[in-house]
Formats: sequence, structure tokens, C-alpha cells
Amino acid sequence: MLFIRRTGVGTNMLKFLHRQQLIKKGLACGKSRRKVDQSPLREALACGWLARMIVFGAFVVGLALLIFTGEQAEPLKKYLICLLVFAISVAQLWVNYPQVFYRNSSLALIYAILFLQLGLIKGLLMLADSGKIDVQLVPMLIPYALAPLVFSVLLGRHLGLFGGILVSLWGAFLMPVIDTVFLVISLISGVVAVLFTLQVRRRSQLVRAGIYVGVAVWLLGAIFGQIGANIVAAPELTDWAMVGWQTLAAFGVGMGTAVVVGGVLPILEHVFGITTDISWLESADLNHPLLKRMTLEAPGTYHHSLAVANLAEAGAESIGANSTLCRVCSYFHDIGKLVKPEYFTENMISGENPHEDLAPSMSALIIISHVKEGVDLALKHGLNERVVDIIREHHGNSLVRYFYQRAVQQAEDARLGGRIMNLRADDIPAVSEESFRYPGPNPQTRESGIICLADAVESASRSLERPTPQRIEDLVDEVISRKMEEGLLDECPLTLADINKLAASFRFTLLNMMHSRIAYPQDEEKGGKGGRPISVATA
Repeated sequence: MLFIRRTGVGTNMLKFLHRQQLIKKGLACGKSRRKVDQSPLREALACGWLARMIVFGAFVVGLALLIFTGEQAEPLKKYLICLLVFAISVAQLWVNYPQVFYRNSSLALIYAILFLQLGLIKGLLMLADSGKIDVQLVPMLIPYALAPLVFSVLLGRHLGLFGGILVSLWGAFLMPVIDTVFLVISLISGVVAVLFTLQVRRRSQLVRAGIYVGVAVWLLGAIFGQIGANIVAAPELTDWAMVGWQTLAAFGVGMGTAVVVGGVLPILEHVFGITTDISWLESADLNHPLLKRMTLEAPGTYHHSLAVANLAEAGAESIGANSTLCRVCSYFHDIGKLVKPEYFTENMISGENPHEDLAPSMSALIIISHVKEGVDLALKHGLNERVVDIIREHHGNSLVRYFYQRAVQQAEDARLGGRIMNLRADDIPAVSEESFRYPGPNPQTRESGIICLADAVESASRSLERPTPQRIEDLVDEVISRKMEEGLLDECPLTLADINKLAASFRFTLLNMMHSRIAYPQDEEKGGKGGRPISVATA
């Protein structure tokens, strides 16, 4: 007798065989839905303490190799101070940037780039000690902006400044004697790099930042005597050839660093799972196959998605969230409606409502399924994981209220009819509210919360017959209040101040989108009584 042990593999095999039997009998669908990979190993690598300790330990060891290599004054003392700075950096991340501290890929990126810049500084010092490059060129050849540029573009301006401060402190301790001039030049050039990359939407902006960093390094070098010490007091004693090489080095390294960062950004994004505004803009191409399908198969949903994108982008800008991410995710948030587009109001042909022939529970099931179908399509087409998350979260666990109320009414009518027919109450099926709720989860990020609100506001605005400013204001306030009462925003970091700003932004955007048009008097010459009023077509 063959015995199958009830392990995970055995259970999965039994489920597979049982499913195949159901498919042959026509009692199950052969379609398999794609799922987000949440394996324990991947979870441990992404958020586990062991992987985090490996990142910290590798950096500490690497820092020791840099400090104890070559000729150093009091290397042990310097190393202990550097360890203290490292402990402060970890505490700073833990307290102020928990979203980075608990994501091991971001930690690995931060400390890998910091170590790379420190390694380049150490390499230049060793080349100068060996006589392969002139010592006077070293201050101008250091890529001061490397870590600040990478962090500012990938992780935000706050972490850009954070990285600039850290790499400046550690770099000063790599010098044979602690160098305060290096510290000042490194700090100021790092700040300049961050200031000119506050919002990078084109790679050319990185080159511009590199040019300004080169200017800052050259000016600071001239002020502190790193370039032409006698350039003002005694220009005849100045080595102008060396000044030329130093100038070329300052500008060349600044621009070169920016070009290299721009070139490796796609690799860093892929390896560390980070998406920049540049990549989001590249994803905003309306010629994407899913969006092109939507224009043909679900034009109403396509128009709705564009309107939600406008609302969400403007709202995100008003509270300082990622507006580009909101626009792109809004384009794709309803792609699941491509599976059964005719069952959604915006795509229905006038006079035809397929829900009239369905039970409310079946109608709700079709409506709710567009979330799972959307996740399936997003995974199939390799969309960004943030897009997948927002598809799952933009309805949260909200109630499909219309069909729920319809089901409750039908159940009540059945009870009244049952009393007349002397039927038992147990023979009438109860209406479960859970069957009419989306699976969730609720919005987890600011951007997800913004799209959740924008989607609800835009959908509700379609019912306004005469969209006056007061009606639009009342509608926006009512929709947002209902979402808050349902608890859909409890898990995302939107404050009450943010929600008030979003409401104001939605009102302003809706008012501009739904403005009325001025009608000219009837064309008496051509139309007479039958003439048509002509509207001013100013969109």
C-alpha cells in the first residue's frame, strides 16, 4: 500500500491531483493566478536581523582595512572614533529613517556606496604616496559628490545630506593627519550636490549638478590654498600649468561623477529594488500594451484612470509625496477591469446593464475580482512592485455598498414573502457583509492613500449633474469623511493636515476638470429656430 506522508510537498501534490480531477469534470478553471513571491528566505534577506548584521559587520571590517592600511598617525584612535561615528549613523537610521533601517537592501546600498567612496579616497592617497600622481592634484581628484548624488536620487535629499556628512567625517580620518580643509570641501560640495538634485526627472539634471559641484570644489580649493596658493598675492610665483590641471580635475571629476551615477542608476535600481523618478517617468508611457488595450476594450476605465492620475498627482504635490509615482500607479490601478469591462459602470453601453440578470452576490464578486485580476496582469507584464501594491490597496477592505444594500433588501423581501408562504426563516440565506468586501489590505503608504481617495472622489464626481463649486466641495468632504470612518486610512502615514491639503487640491482640480462652458447665442443666419448653441471649446 502506497503511503503519502502529509508534508508540505505531499499536501501540494494531493491538491494538484484533486484540482486536475475537478478541471476534467468541468468544476474548476484551468487558469492559475500569479502570486507575489513571499518566500521565508526572501523575507529573511529583505528584513531579517542576520542579513542586517552582516551588512554592518562587513562595513566595520572594511573600515578597519582602510584605516590600518598605509602610513597613519594613531590608527587605533582614529578607528575607535570612526566606530563611534558608525554607531551614531546606525542610531540615526533607526530613529529617523526606520523605513530604510528595516530594509536590508537600502542599508546595503548606503554602506556599499560609502565604502566605495572611502576606498577611492584611500586609493588616491596611496597613489600619491607612491609618486604616481602629484600630491597637489589629489584634493581635486576626490569624487566628493558620489555618495550624496546616489543617495539624493535613490533615497531622497535627507539621506543625501546624511551620506555627505558621514563620508566627509570618515574621509577626514583617512588622511595621514586629520584634514579639516578636506572636511569643509567635502561637506559643502555634498550639500551643493543635494541642492541641485532635489527632484531629478532627467539625467541631464545630474550633469548640471556635477558642474556646480566642480565650481564649488574649485572655489573652495582656491580659498583654502589647494589651488595656486600665491594666485592673488604673488601670481608670478604661481605654477599656472598645475592650476590648469587642477581646474580640469575639479570640473572633470564633478561632471564625470554625475555621468557615472546617471549611467549606473538603472543597475542600482534593479539590484537594490529602488525606483527613481526617472524610471517612473519612463514607465508613464501611454503606449504600454495594457494601456493600449484599455483604450480599445475599456475606454471608460481608461478615461477614469487619466482623471485619477491628474487628481492624485496634484494631491501628492500639495503634501510633498511622490507625485510621479502617483501618476504612473493611477494609470494602472484599474487594469483588472480589462477581464470583464462591460460589468463596470463607466464602460456600460447606454441602456444595457448586465448586473440586472445577476444576483447581488455574483455582481459583487465580479466587481471585487478586478483587484485580483489586476494583480495577475501586473505580474504577468512585469510591472513595478509598487504598482502591484497599489492595485491591491486602492480599495482596501471597503464594502461594495450598492450590491450589499441590494442583497439586504432582497433578503428582507424574501423574509416578508416567506411569512406569507409559511416558510422557515432558516430557508432564507443570510447576507454576510464579508462577502461584499474587497480583500485588502488597506493603503500602507502615503501614495497608496492618495490614490485610494482620488479614485473614490473621481468616481463619485461622475454623479454630479451640475458641478457647482459648493457641490464639488460637499462631495469631496463627504467621500473623504466616509473613507476615514471606514478606517481605510488608518494604516497609511497620512496626517489630518495632509488630508485637509488633499481635499483642497481635489476640489481645485475637480473644479477645473468639470468647468462649465459658455454657450453662444443661436446662429440665426444658418439655424434660425433650429440653430444649435455653440460652446466655447476651451479645454
